[in-house]
Amino acid sequence: MLGATGQQGGAVAAALRAGGWAVRAVVRDPAGARARALSAAGVEVVRGDLGDAGSLRAAFSGAYGVFSVQPSAGQPGSGVSVEEEFRFGTRVVEIAERSGVAHLVYSSTVAAGPTETGVAHLDVKSRVEERVRASDVAATIVRPATFMEILTLPGAGPGRELSFLMRPDQAMQFIAVRDIGRVVAGVLAAPDRYAGRTREIAGDALTGRALAEALTRAAGRPIGYGRLPDAVLEGDEVLGRTAALVDSGRLVGHADLDALRAEFPFLLRFDQWLAGPGAGLVREASR
Repeated sequence: MLGATGQQGGAVAAALRAGGWAVRAVVRDPAGARARALSAAGVEVVRGDLGDAGSLRAAFSGAYGVFSVQPSAGQPGSGVSVEEEFRFGTRVVEIAERSGVAHLVYSSTVAAGPTETGVAHLDVKSRVEERVRASDVAATIVRPATFMEILTLPGAGPGRELSFLMRPDQAMQFIAVRDIGRVVAGVLAAPDRYAGRTREIAGDALTGRALAEALTRAAGRPIGYGRLPDAVLEGDEVLGRTAALVDSGRLVGHADLDALRAEFPFLLRFDQWLAGPGAGLVREASR
């Protein structure tokens, strides 16, 4: 699997190990702290790089399934261009085909679709999706909603007020990163059910005001909500376009939450995340 030292990949590795799977993680630095933690958790760690096709061929050899997630060109500090992300994503598909992988799961975005968004780091995932669908490998595409964890990042996290992309009365879907891992593990365990499907996944939908109310209850002190200021959105072209995609509904998520919860009962609502996996992150962000 790929991305095991990151949020999504780490969650997938943990969920697969909890389910009794043997997991092989491709990492650039097996001696790094995160790689050592994976090894201590029973994950087989092998050296590899998305830019090195040979290392991927070796890592995929004998593997039943592959979880594919690439460093995002839109993530600050990723050092990855849009074309590199596309090349990495398609390379994984091509090598999975040649290696006889039985099931590929690709993690995309809720904004993916047949029409462009105008945000390059989102549109590149639509291009990778096309290659996944055209492959000879049985594949599933998951489109996670916005991570609940993002709400604790500097500049967005709860201090006295939470600032994010949607307007106070506009609902947006969210998912706990832990649950992405559990969904992917469930998908890999049921190829006959999920191969050939594209699924948006989310655990909750809340307006900005509802987020603030939940945070207020969790923190025991008032926390308000305000959309990111116009001056901030106007001063950053990508951020401004992203906010416009929220306004248009393209980026808010449209998963059927009731149907998802019937399939995956473990999906956390935001208040459950606040009381569980997110408690420490919220405390840290509130300092």
